[in-house]
Formats: sequence, structure tokens, C-alpha cells
Amino acid sequence: MFLGIDIGTSEVKALLLSDDHRIIGSAGTSLSVSRPHPGHSEQNPADWWSATQSALLKLQAAHPADYAAVRAIGLSGQMHGAVLLDAQDRVLRPAILWNDTRCALECTEMMDALPGLTDLAGSLAMPGFTAPKLRWVAKHEPEVFQQVAKVLLPKDYVRLMLTGEYACDMSDASGTLWLDVQKRDWSDALLALTNLNRSHMPRLVEGSAPGGLLKNDVARLLGLHPGIVVAGGAGDNAASAVGMGAVDSGQGFLSLGTSGVLFVVTPSYQPNAASATHAFCHAVPGRWHQMSVMLSAASSLQWVTDLLGAPNAGVVAEKAGALSAAQRAAAPLFLPYLGGERTPHNDANVRGSFHGLSFDTDAARLGYAVIEGVTFGLKDGLAALNAAGSTVNRLSLVGGGARSTFWAQQLATALDVEIVTHGSSAVGGALGAARLGWLATGAAQADVCLSPEVDATYRPDAAEQPLLLERYATFRSLYR
Repeated sequence: MFLGIDIGTSEVKALLLSDDHRIIGSAGTSLSVSRPHPGHSEQNPADWWSATQSALLKLQAAHPADYAAVRAIGLSGQMHGAVLLDAQDRVLRPAILWNDTRCALECTEMMDALPGLTDLAGSLAMPGFTAPKLRWVAKHEPEVFQQVAKVLLPKDYVRLMLTGEYACDMSDASGTLWLDVQKRDWSDALLALTNLNRSHMPRLVEGSAPGGLLKNDVARLLGLHPGIVVAGGAGDNAASAVGMGAVDSGQGFLSLGTSGVLFVVTPSYQPNAASATHAFCHAVPGRWHQMSVMLSAASSLQWVTDLLGAPNAGVVAEKAGALSAAQRAAAPLFLPYLGGERTPHNDANVRGSFHGLSFDTDAARLGYAVIEGVTFGLKDGLAALNAAGSTVNRLSLVGGGARSTFWAQQLATALDVEIVTHGSSAVGGALGAARLGWLATGAAQADVCLSPEVDATYRPDAAEQPLLLERYATFRSLYR
């Protein structure tokens, strides 16, 4: 058995995976986020550790024999969070999370101070990343900053509790803005921007390599064998990719959740930071990945569902899918920038709009416009990845939006790629984390990182493409 632990923002989830690829069970414990000021988002690292213990005890109670057979642990987690420790490993302040926006000014300062930042880091400096958070702390909480001995990411704080070791994998480290992503090593030049050095950083390991051993006292507490390996693990998106078997060049997935993420594996470091994409290390050796991120994806559909008073998003998608080609052609165009946009515009202040409303515009056409607008936003993202050299022929579709067959087909047609969907068990970082634990025992990647069974396959519809391409051209012109 292999144990995957995913430290999310809203939940810690634990999953048991057998060596014949069966998911034996999973358990979760919820977390809350503190927002002490507008734009601030924080959590207490001690809450992650207590939630981890709680989730593991639930798993043990439900599957005692299987739980006792665990031979390795893998970790996955929310990226970018800043856990500040003093020389005695005491937490100096609540962790500043990925969705905290307080350090926008510090991002501008970092870009101005080091024009080569994007070449090293593979991304623009954005408030989500870890490094600008430390620059903010140095400026606004100098008494805290002076005591910082180590900076850890969320899942690596849990690793410290499990193993007593400071370690971080390459994929999660890529989201700090301190890593030379091409060299897979800390960058002295990037660290200097926040007045830190290598002594403040954990050691780096590959996600599929050992990242510590379970301490004896913790093993007794958790009912596990002492000394079992804890893998390097991964940031949440890279872990999800490992769970879906996306570890080789050209493989990828499209996550249609609150936000929209396009993730493509690349054989080398291929940045396109100018279009607000991210080029990160993958969780397996010798692989990188590119990500485009749009901020409002399935959440846009939920927004219009609430606005229309429809019972649920599925009903809106169904009505949109029933429109004729002529009705779709007459539907308004929707810019899905309800909360700003990342890829390709990196524009926090842009907002959404409907273009081309008429007396014929009804609920079905509004719903269609929103679905299509999100599809076009994702097409923008794929274009930004293609511009950096990525090629992809097939994408796994995951997240809440994957439930709509109409949307899946539209994505295949608009993006001109094959789209496949899987059962719900294939989704999430905990499965990928368990697989990374398995790899850390010496298992072969080809045996562990299998693709999940395909539920449905959607191929581009050539008859639909001309209308979508014409509307996409107009959509592109509207951002200006």
C-alpha cells in the first residue's frame, strides 16, 4: 500500500493506493482560511498538521489492515504558500497563501531590479508566488523577517512534521520565484532579491525520489511503520498530472474548475512569460511542464446560472447545447474576465462583458455565450503554450466542467485536440502523491504512472469549426 497526502486550501485529503492500482479508500479533514485584511489570505501551519493526523486516523479506522501495510508516503499540496520558521522551527506568523494579493508592488520592484527574472524563473513575478511575499514581510514586518531561518512550502511543513527534514521537490520549488527552473537548482540572483540565501531554503529533491524517512515517534502516533520513505512529492497540479499518467512530453490535462488550467508536459524548459504562462519543473526527472491559467472558468458558468435563477449549471449547459447553429451564431460574445485574467493578458483590472446583446438574447444564448467565452479563454491559453513550443494532441478533461458533454465536445472542436474524460477517482493530487511515494521505493515510472480508464472521447468536429473560428476572431479583438 502507498499513502498519498494532499494539503489543499480547503481540505487535507489522504488516499490509500494498492500496488495493483486500486484506490482502497480516501478521507479528508476540512480547513478554513483567515482573511484579516482585504486581499490577505492566511492559514496556520499547525492546522495542516492536525488535519493530516485527523484524515489519517479516519483512513486507518476505515481500512485498518490496508493502512498497516503502507510502505511509502507521497505529498502533494497547494503551491506558493510561505511558511516562515525561526532557528528552533517555530512558526513566526500565519502562512501567507497562494491567493493572497498583498504583494503586487513587490512584484513590480523585483521585475525592475532583475530584468532577467523571467528567464530564470519561467514566469512573471505575480502576487501568488512565494518570493514577493517575503519581500513584503521584510518591508512591513521587519522584526519577523529578521528571525527567519527557513522558508517552507505548505506540504513541506507537513514533511518536516513527518520526517524532521527540510526538503522540497522541483515542481513545488518552481512556484517560489527562487528556482533556476532550467538548472533545477536554487538561484542566488533570485534569492538576493529577497535578501535570502541558500541557507534559508530546504534541500531540493526530485518528486519521485526519497525526501525523508518517517520518524519513530510520529510513526507510533499515526499507526505506521517507522522509517518508511516519504517522497519528494509535488505541487498540486504536477501531482494531478502524475495521477493522470501525464509524465511524458506532449501529454497534458485541462482542469475546468473554479479557474481553468491547461497543463502540458515538455521535454525541456520552454518559457513564454510574456504571455503570463508558467514554465515549471515536472515532478519526475528530466521533464518540465507549461501551464496557462485563466481565473474564471467553471465559476463563470456558476455565476450566470445564479444570475438566471437556473436550478444548476448542468441545466444551463443543456439548454445551450440544444441551440441550433444559427442561434449560436446570433448569441452574444462573452469575455470571461469576471475577476481579471492571467494568461495571456496578465491584467488584474480587466472585467468581463457581453458583446452583441439583442431582443432575441434569451437565457439559453446567455448560457451558451458564457461557455463559449471560457472555451475561447482556454484557446488563448493553448495559443500561448504553442507559441513557446508546446504541442499537444490529446488532453484529459477534469474538474466540475467535465460533467458537460456539450462543453467537452466544444473544447475538442475549438482547441482542435482530442478531449478525454475519466472517472472521478482519477482526479486530484492525492493519487499522484501516492504514486510518487510508490516511485520513491524504486518502482519503474512505466509501471506506476499509467493513464486512467477513459470514460468518453471527444474529437474535433470539422463542421463546427468555421463558426467557432469566426467568433473567436471577434472575441480576440474585443479585449483591446
